[in-house]
Amino acid sequence: MRLLSYNIHKGIGGRDRLYRLERIIDVIRHEKPDFVMLQEVDRNVKRSGFDDQPALLARALEFEAGIFQFNHRVGAGGYGNLVLSRWPITQRHNISLRLKGRKNRRAQVVLADSPAGPLRLVNWHLGLGEKERHWQVRRLLTHDRFHDYSDFPTLLVGDTNDWRNTLHTGPFAEHGLQQVTAPVSRFRTFPAYMPVGALDKAFACGRIKIEHARVVKSALTRKASDHLPLVVDFRPA
Repeated sequence: MRLLSYNIHKGIGGRDRLYRLERIIDVIRHEKPDFVMLQEVDRNVKRSGFDDQPALLARALEFEAGIFQFNHRVGAGGYGNLVLSRWPITQRHNISLRLKGRKNRRAQVVLADSPAGPLRLVNWHLGLGEKERHWQVRRLLTHDRFHDYSDFPTLLVGDTNDWRNTLHTGPFAEHGLQQVTAPVSRFRTFPAYMPVGALDKAFACGRIKIEHARVVKSALTRKASDHLPLVVDFRPA
């Protein structure tokens, strides 16, 4: 099975600053993922033509299930995270990761009914402060709704904003999760046109076999967003 994680920057190119959601769609189609975890997805915002991006993406990519998580208001609309799945999603939870005085952040925790059995998947976009990020990871990993599905193979993915790469030796190590995107020198995703930061990361736990993980580097991905997408091929062990 294949999972793609991508901060799509509202469909706005990282260098040309043009809104072109079709470029994001082309990137995703080319990789043929079974699960798509997106961050910075707009709905009803002027900069993206007041488009309903969750609906447009789900329709264009023809996924079985789509779940949008609204996080941050902009005018009459706002943006958030989006999960798309080839197979039904049987459980879903929105877990608040907001630290007082900081921007609203949430994690999507879903249970997907794949042909290989149930999978626990997490999609998130963490904060800009290092202490904030460590607090957010610990909050998720100790949350009751996260532990509801602890028996299932698990992947946590998204834009961590973890410039100094301290999360894997901190809260993730404390809870026994494996960093899939290591060494970080092979997983630089930001900025897309000349990546120096390994901000988009994946972590795994449970009965799961990671077959391959890579950053998608192409002429199109360097233009479509300010982040490069991350692809993880895996199977339940």
